Amino acid sequence: MKITSFIVFVAAIGAGGWSWKKLNTARSDVADDKVVLADITSPDPEAVKRGEYVMRTADCAACHTADKGVFAGAYRISTPFGDLLSSNITPDRESGIGKMTARDFFNAVRQGQGSKGLLYPAMPFTAYAKLTDQDMQDLWAYMATVKPVANKVDENAGMPFPFNVRLVMAGWDVLFFDNSGFSAENHLSALESRGKYLVDAGGHCSACHSPRNSLGAEIDSAYLQGGRLGDWYAPDLTSSPHAGLGARSAAEITEYLKTGEAGPVATGPMAEAIEHSLQYMTDEDLQAIATYLKSLPAATDEKPPMIAATTPAMQRGALRYEVNCAACHGVAGEGMGGMTAAFAGNHTLQSDDATNLIHVMLVGGRAASTHAKITGAGMPSFAWKMDDRQIAETLDYIRNSWGNSAAPVEAAEVGRLRESLRAQSPLPQH
Repeated sequence: MKITSFIVFVAAIGAGGWSWKKLNTARSDVADDKVVLADITSPDPEAVKRGEYVMRTADCAACHTADKGVFAGAYRISTPFGDLLSSNITPDRESGIGKMTARDFFNAVRQGQGSKGLLYPAMPFTAYAKLTDQDMQDLWAYMATVKPVANKVDENAGMPFPFNVRLVMAGWDVLFFDNSGFSAENHLSALESRGKYLVDAGGHCSACHSPRNSLGAEIDSAYLQGGRLGDWYAPDLTSSPHAGLGARSAAEITEYLKTGEAGPVATGPMAEAIEHSLQYMTDEDLQAIATYLKSLPAATDEKPPMIAATTPAMQRGALRYEVNCAACHGVAGEGMGGMTAAFAGNHTLQSDDATNLIHVMLVGGRAASTHAKITGAGMPSFAWKMDDRQIAETLDYIRNSWGNSAAPVEAAEVGRLRESLRAQSPLPQH
């Protein structure tokens, strides 16, 4: 499959005029091509302020920060094709982007063409392509204020051949990259249009919340209908009443984006997005995002039948929930005042994909810590205490009680994720 994919890529490179359209960087001509980032000494303070906001909306810090400093790169991103390390994007001349001009920067961020060659779509240039010229100019001004950090990163050292050959990405771009800017849709209100811009451009929400094909490209026909993200699952953001946002008001969605709590409690990559990005956005922009998401048509989403509470497995799950979970999540699944997730009527629990629930049961989790709600509650691991079948039964009870209904969780899927996460084996039970 991978060798066939490589052949497809190479063949696509020869697509002539189509290739030129996809790889053309003429949009970057609006940017300066003389002064490099490291030589900028006095950027416009107002542009810097606006640029910091653009950086927050794009969540740059989350993926470009590891243990060497903010924006110094080396954050590991696992893909089906191998592991990538994020770039050092500080103004360091040798290991960062200090030698880039504004035009080089525009080419990298919006066209996926960096100083080391073509970028992989793990860096969501496919979404950033929608950023306006003004937002890009402001972001450039902000980057000039970042402290340089010397940290040389070999970004694609963890990618096997042929995927470590950056030229391969030319074929991917030809097949899948939409090299065009943002355009408003006439049927959307001004608020919805602003929300769409934030979702599709800086927010790059579809990078996680849309499924991808075998070559790693988003499936446009399933826009924001949920997608697998390594050992996590980014849920459906459409108006599906069962597993999407159909039952949530715009006000509840806004509160969730701002604090990570509104019935459901954010954990994993979403908690990181809220901590690094969403909590810094204005209430107006968060409302715009929520309003736009509420305007999306529901994905095809049939509600599965509820598992009968009288089955032996559900009865075992109920007892296990009472002993291990009810103290924090409530006897009736009501949660604990925003500190712990409410389970009753929680759409995120009812997805066909139970990855997130299995994940936190196996290794625990931590809610977002935000300025509005400083204390993010923690979830302990139960891998040591429950075997795969017991975890599956407990989750079946949670996903099929208090009005919830969801497909059964397979013990084999718990086992696969236990192995992938290297979670502890259960202690012997007597």
